[in-house]
Amino acid sequence: MYVRTSEVRGDPTRIDDGTRMVREEIFPAVTGMDGCVGMSLLVDRETGRCIATTSWESEDAMRASADTVRPLRDRAEQVLGSTSGSEVHGWEVAVVHRDHAAPDGACARLTWLSGDPSMVDRAIDMYRMVVLPQIQDMDGFCSASLMVDRAAGRIVGTAAFESREALEATRSAAASIRTGVVRELGATADVEEMEIAFAHLHVPEMA
Repeated sequence: MYVRTSEVRGDPTRIDDGTRMVREEIFPAVTGMDGCVGMSLLVDRETGRCIATTSWESEDAMRASADTVRPLRDRAEQVLGSTSGSEVHGWEVAVVHRDHAAPDGACARLTWLSGDPSMVDRAIDMYRMVVLPQIQDMDGFCSASLMVDRAAGRIVGTAAFESREALEATRSAAASIRTGVVRELGATADVEEMEIAFAHLHVPEMA
């Protein structure tokens, strides 16, 4: 499985307009394309940052859709009031574990890691054996995933929780886990916390 992320910073006051467009226009159009299996949208209402993710059965299907998807992305940028365009990345899905569906009001913590490409396989093993067993026991846990860009040495782990309160309550424990992972891999890390505005990615269990 592969996913494409489109990261855009728009006008915070237009987040609801953008979410509505994703739900009513972009989601039906994208999931009608060959090989697409779903879509999700994460938003930060304070900064206007949004991350739209589409899931694909294969890397070929993801790449073949690039030109068809571009006009939809342009339209979303307009609705969101973005003046800087989107940053687009393709990822291999390495791990997915779902305890239950994310309810309304759910939030996610995204941990972005960058390092030498040779660390990617070690990072996947560490996520499966060390990170996932700990975060799935946290109160309010819904699901977790790990996506990798092997060539660039980039990784993003996403952990979804039932509410903003549940997410905030796990910050200290997540920071402790992250410190150990970064030290072991020799990587650098950035963290974001975002609202799950739309969750229909439909990626199968890959734990």
